Amino acid sequence: MSRVLVVGASGHAKVVLDIFEKQTMHQVVGLLDDFKPAGTSVFGYDVVGSVADVGRLATELRADGLFVAIGDNFIRSQLCERLKSLAPQLNLVVAVHPSAQIARGVVLSGGSVVMAGVVINSDSQVGEGCILNTNSSLDHDSRMGSFSSLAPRVATGGNVTLGEGCAVGIGAVILHGRRIGQHAVVGAGSVVNRDVPDLTVSYGVPVKVVRSRTIGEKYL
Repeated sequence: MSRVLVVGASGHAKVVLDIFEKQTMHQVVGLLDDFKPAGTSVFGYDVVGSVADVGRLATELRADGLFVAIGDNFIRSQLCERLKSLAPQLNLVVAVHPSAQIARGVVLSGGSVVMAGVVINSDSQVGEGCILNTNSSLDHDSRMGSFSSLAPRVATGGNVTLGEGCAVGIGAVILHGRRIGQHAVVGAGSVVNRDVPDLTVSYGVPVKVVRSRTIGEKYL
């Protein structure tokens, strides 16, 4: 069983901690958070320091794994890069809820979380630091770019491509073969029947581009 430090101590982190407990593959040895003081407890796990302390704490707590439990795609990507330089000896682990269905040929990259009720079908690839939220599905031969996310109940057809850093809102449907651009945001309940360009905000039935956006712009 690996010993894992979790970055984050808010709502998304609570979900991840619950998954780790049910997964029984990783032991969480402490939380890192830049906004909550050491000693703050979340589900019985203590904040043991800030991100800057990761190297020292990894040694003291004999950690060999790391998970960044931050919901915002851009912030999560920035933190992962920073942590790789501060503690290169720590591996990004994968959190998979036991109720998730993972088909043959699926590739899950480090730092990704697969929540309760998720279905990932055959030969799909999930990049680093992705979020597949509750009851979302990624159909066969699809690709999730690193630090992209599917909100609860998102459904995709097969051969869908999700660009790096994109975010798909609650209950959206992406038809077979469509592409969501890098750092694009698709609004809740949208039906994506056409490709969505990079760096845009889109929503509607059918989906329409409503404006452009910048990398790192808030969307949650």
